[in-house]
Amino acid sequence: MIYHLFEALKGYDIPGQGLMHYLSFRAMLASITAMLIAFFAGKRIIHWLQRKQIGETIRDLGLEGQMQKKGTPTMGGVIIILAVVISALLFCNLTNIYVLLLLLTTLWCGAIGFTDDYIKVFKHNKEGMSEKGKLGLQLILGLAIGLTVCFNPDIVVREKVKVSDPTVYVSQDSNELDVNSERLIENSTWQNQDVIKSTKTTIPFVKNHEFDYKWLSPFKGKWGWYCKWAIYVVMIVLVVMACSNGTNLTVGMDGLAVGTSAIVGVVIGILAWLSGNLLNSNYLNIMYIPGTGEVAIFMSAFVGALIGFLWYNSFPAQVFMGDTGSLTIGGIIGVSAILIRKELLLPILCGIFLVESLSVLMQRFYFKYTRKKYGEGRRIFKMTPLHHHFQKEGIPALISKPERAIPEAKIVTRFWIIGLILAVSTLALLKIR
Repeated sequence: MIYHLFEALKGYDIPGQGLMHYLSFRAMLASITAMLIAFFAGKRIIHWLQRKQIGETIRDLGLEGQMQKKGTPTMGGVIIILAVVISALLFCNLTNIYVLLLLLTTLWCGAIGFTDDYIKVFKHNKEGMSEKGKLGLQLILGLAIGLTVCFNPDIVVREKVKVSDPTVYVSQDSNELDVNSERLIENSTWQNQDVIKSTKTTIPFVKNHEFDYKWLSPFKGKWGWYCKWAIYVVMIVLVVMACSNGTNLTVGMDGLAVGTSAIVGVVIGILAWLSGNLLNSNYLNIMYIPGTGEVAIFMSAFVGALIGFLWYNSFPAQVFMGDTGSLTIGGIIGVSAILIRKELLLPILCGIFLVESLSVLMQRFYFKYTRKKYGEGRRIFKMTPLHHHFQKEGIPALISKPERAIPEAKIVTRFWIIGLILAVSTLALLKIR
């Protein structure tokens, strides 16, 4: 709203008005604003949750310090949603299709998680919303995002943009050609492909960092065109659902999911800024995607909200995010990666979420398999999701290390360090072919 207000007043000479045209300035404002909203509103919301006795129900799993968390307010994800949405509304360009899709994702996933938490807390139903219900609503969101990407004329890519005259300057912040370089532009030679609808995405270790989903299509011609877009939509749905549920499994330790997600959010914001910048995308040999600079501003608000929430969620936590927060965080990460064509980098960038999810699947499969074969279920890990494996001791499992339980704060810090390593690795892959 502030951005559009300054746009409406651009005919007037207001000091500092031009700053609103810079992505970096708006990104900083969005991040700081979201952080402050989460910090100040969070305190009031936590007190309200305490008065209403909206606390977490804890099952005794024999984990160190676990029962001390009983009664800690939950549904704190409302704080994150509030901070992200308000900050995005203030500083993002609300006519940008990418911003609108991210706002839709935030509110949609937040509503799913809130409903699930509401059933658990107020209806005293530990199961919450049915799995089919949650997956069905996530499927609808994935289809909405996929179809919009396919058919909206504003979602395009420009695959190759080259400037023959190196003196031409492209603004790092506004993503527009510098108006002072108009004369140079007229004398320069541009060799661009027109902006196109494309099913290409970014993938590491290959030439040009590109993968086209049409390569998976068994047909050519007209049917091949339909098939490639169908494959792309299916992939988008899978990414949205996987990210949302993967983040949900990482919740369980104070600050673990929030800190890890903030690291992921920073990298996606950087990649969005690079993809939306003419010179940087050309230098890194990645697709230039007009308009994705606004995704960087949204992700700045997202990271700011997470840091503000971490003030209360760090060990020992004063509030838990619940499904309200975890489903929202996962949805934002998945959809933002899709919009900047970096979804195939998520297995590396979100390696912690991936491993957490795989640990649960492996444990379930192996337990059922050994129970059927030996009459007694056996474990790969002492406990899943994986972060609880390091808290548990005295349970026989294929992987018995570490033998002694590790304090929760140390586990969380080490997971953050691993998340940073994965984040740096993801950015480094942009220069590896």
